[in-house]
Amino acid sequence: MTNWRVPVAVAASLVLTGIAVAYTVRAADERRPTPGKATGAAFDLTAGRLVFRDMRPGRGRDAVAAVPLARTRDGRTSADLRCVRFYAAAGTGVCLNTAPGPVPRTYAAVLDRNLREVRRVALPGVPSRARVSASGRMISWTVFVQGDSYSDGSFSTRTGVLDTRTGRTVTSLEGIALTLDGRRHRSPDVNFWGVTFAADDDLFYATVSTGGRTYLVEGSFTRWTARTLRENAECPSLSPDGRRLVFKKRVSRDPADPWRLYALDLRTLRETPLAEPHSVDDQAAWLDARTVMYARPRESGGSDVWAVPADGSGPPRLLVPDAASPSALGRAKGF
Repeated sequence: MTNWRVPVAVAASLVLTGIAVAYTVRAADERRPTPGKATGAAFDLTAGRLVFRDMRPGRGRDAVAAVPLARTRDGRTSADLRCVRFYAAAGTGVCLNTAPGPVPRTYAAVLDRNLREVRRVALPGVPSRARVSASGRMISWTVFVQGDSYSDGSFSTRTGVLDTRTGRTVTSLEGIALTLDGRRHRSPDVNFWGVTFAADDDLFYATVSTGGRTYLVEGSFTRWTARTLRENAECPSLSPDGRRLVFKKRVSRDPADPWRLYALDLRTLRETPLAEPHSVDDQAAWLDARTVMYARPRESGGSDVWAVPADGSGPPRLLVPDAASPSALGRAKGF
C-alpha cells in the first residue's frame, strides 16, 4: 500500500486546491442569507420531503431545494439559500458556505425549520461534510485545511461538533482520547472526518486518519473517547435502527476510480458490497431503513442523487437528477 499513498495524496492535494479556488470565486457572485433573517423559502423542513442542493446550471445552482419523498421525480421547489454542503433532520438544518469579501470566510449556518439562520460558526477551511443527528440536536461539519506542520503542504481536515441544546461547540475532534488497535494513540497527524450520530446523541462514528492509514472509529462525546473498529472504512452513515453503517471503501489504486460503497453489520462486523458499480466519493445518507442515497458525479459535469438497497440485493436507481447533499425528512421528533 505504501507505494501508492504518496501519489494519491499529491493528486488529492491538487484537486482540493482547485476546489478551494472554485468555491472562493463562485462565492463572490452569489447572494447569501442575512443572519437571523428568513431566506424566502418556499418550503420548510417538515417531514415528508427530500431536501438537497440543486445542481442545475445557472444562477440557482447550489440552492437548497425539495421534492416530495413519495414522488422524488416531481417538480422541485427551491429556497433563496445556497450552500456548498447541506444536511437536515428533525426541523434543523446546517449549511456550509463561504461568504464573499476581500478575505472569504467559511462558516456553518445553523437553520431552523423555516430555513432561518439562528446561529453561525466560523470555520477554518473548505467545506467537505455536514451532518445533523436524527433528533436535530447535534450538528457536525468537516472542512479541508492547510498549514498543519505534519502535512508537508497538503490538505488535512478539521471536524467540529455543536450541541444545539447546550450550546457546547467542539472546534476539533483531534483532542479526543483515541484508542487504536487496543492502545492509546497519540500523534500530531490525527485527522477526523465524516461524523454520523447515533439516536442517543452521544455515540458517534467517524473516519480517522493517522500514519497514512484510515480507520472507522466509534466514539462517545460525553466520555470524550474513541476507538478504532476496522481499517479502510470512510465517511460512515448509520442506519435508522443503529445496526448498520454504510461507508466508502478504497478498492483501487486508480485515483479516478478508487471507491466502492459497502455496508457493515455492527454486531458481526461483516461487510457487504452494495450494487453501485461506480466510484462514489460521498458520505451516503439513508433514504429509508433499507435504502441509501448519495451524489454521483456525471462525466459531463454536475451530479445526480442515486439510491441503492443497503443489503446489496439490487442495482442503483436515479432518485433526483441534478442534485447533491440529500436529506430524507421522515417523522420529525420533538417538534
